[in-house]
Amino acid sequence: MRRIARYRRSKPLGSPLIGLLAGIVFWASLAATSLAPTALAQGPVDERLARDQALLTELQRQGFLFFWEAADPISGMAFEADFGWDVKPVAVGGTGFGVASLAVATERGWITRNQAVSRLLKITGFLKAFSRPEWRGGFPHWINSQAMEPFDFENGSDVIDTVETALLIQGLLIARQYFNGPGVETLLRREITEIWENVDWNFFTDNQESGIFWHWSPKRGYLGLKIKGYNEALIAYVLAAASPTHPISRKTYQFWLTGPNYRTRRVFGYQIQGSPYGGGPLFTAHYSFVGLNPWELADEKVPSGYYLRGVNQTLANREYCLNYAPPAYRYSERLWGLTASQTMNAGYAAMSPTVDQGIVAPTAALASTPYTPHYSMEVLQYLNGRLKDKVWGWFGPKDAISLKNDWVSPHTLAIDQLPIVLMVENHRTALLWNLFMSDPEIQKGLKDLGYFSPKLKPGFPEAVVTVHKAGQGYKPDAYEIRRHPDKGRYLIPFFSQTPGATRFVLSDPDLPEGPVLADWTVEAKSGRNFLALPDQRPGDGRLLRLTMTEPSGQIHTLPLRLH
Repeated sequence: MRRIARYRRSKPLGSPLIGLLAGIVFWASLAATSLAPTALAQGPVDERLARDQALLTELQRQGFLFFWEAADPISGMAFEADFGWDVKPVAVGGTGFGVASLAVATERGWITRNQAVSRLLKITGFLKAFSRPEWRGGFPHWINSQAMEPFDFENGSDVIDTVETALLIQGLLIARQYFNGPGVETLLRREITEIWENVDWNFFTDNQESGIFWHWSPKRGYLGLKIKGYNEALIAYVLAAASPTHPISRKTYQFWLTGPNYRTRRVFGYQIQGSPYGGGPLFTAHYSFVGLNPWELADEKVPSGYYLRGVNQTLANREYCLNYAPPAYRYSERLWGLTASQTMNAGYAAMSPTVDQGIVAPTAALASTPYTPHYSMEVLQYLNGRLKDKVWGWFGPKDAISLKNDWVSPHTLAIDQLPIVLMVENHRTALLWNLFMSDPEIQKGLKDLGYFSPKLKPGFPEAVVTVHKAGQGYKPDAYEIRRHPDKGRYLIPFFSQTPGATRFVLSDPDLPEGPVLADWTVEAKSGRNFLALPDQRPGDGRLLRLTMTEPSGQIHTLPLRLH
């Protein structure tokens, strides 16, 4: 692994939640990929919701400014960071994230469409001028833009990095989908297509049909390490299969699924499909899923889908921080999350429950917002509140924090900061997921590799109940949910075996003989649905029980807390 250095009321609502649940709405046809602000009517906005919206927007905008204002003036690409070196390298993968952030910034009105296209044409022009035929369309990890040469990154200054190339192409294809207008945008799409089609993914397999090589040197050849999952490099295989000019075979892709890191494991109380020991660092649930929509993707190793996988990995990482890490590290419910980040010796390391130096990287929890929105928001509020004077800079939270050592990294890193912008946007509007997944070439690649829709049992399989350590085991508590920042509603995913009238009852488990708080019936479709609960005031966090009765009579229950 790299990164080393809809609603029909059938009974009256109970009085305790009249203000909370009056006007519950259900959309049986709502798909996960259409969770955009225009898809749902805006719910009532109160102070707490307004604060959430403003704080997330501030986080995103400041993170974007790292790419917009602090980029390399020669290439327009993202500097990895300002380490004080004589030469500041630009980051290929970080630039891919930056390119995708231009769509976010344009959509949110921070820059104009023309400004975004102008920056993109500067980047694509540089990439075309920098590329060399012998590189087979690949790019190095870092670039010295002044010398127009690869920057030495671990293995030398002549190494092509296929994963960094994939992260760059992911961003470029998102931009190609977003900037779909005439004139200069047509030129931009042509430039992106040329760069995309020039990558000879099949060459980087050495014609062995057994995986893609991570690194290749025109002087030294293939450098030994093939990309094997599970890690951050899933996007490389999807792009390689989707290539219209140099696609890999499905047999080549099968290598990705082999090995000890693609197994189902119980990790700190959570079952993770396709998991390394300890769950791994959290960036592995972020990088490829800037564009790939985890709600839609499942495969033979992860049949329940990559969204559920990401939720469980994030919760397991959080559980380790809360109950297994050394107390001296001072992790808490408001400061958790292990991933790759800066270290106190000016290095860079992939932190996880199996490799823990007492360092929290804000990108771990914040880029996990689509998976754990309430818990991620708790971290954001802490970073922007009590810790703000220590950890918050011009471009948002700094890269890494150690309360144990009273240390905060002085740096902002492109590969850590920019995924926050993108993954938060995917939670809010699914913008980048919708763009990338709408590309016909990507859809063909996914189909050729055998991806399918998640296979889940009826009930609430994606509403994961948080567990707490209890003796030698774990005790389930509740699904903790926060109102969606752009919808103003609580959105609860549920699966129905058969379509038809589905009944929901909300009750207080502490009052088993008391009146139900709400009782209503919805028309559900077969498969995934979303139950949306618009509220008039924030939830109070008390334990509730939601009971679902399918048309067949099958009953499912979900303990939940509304925040």
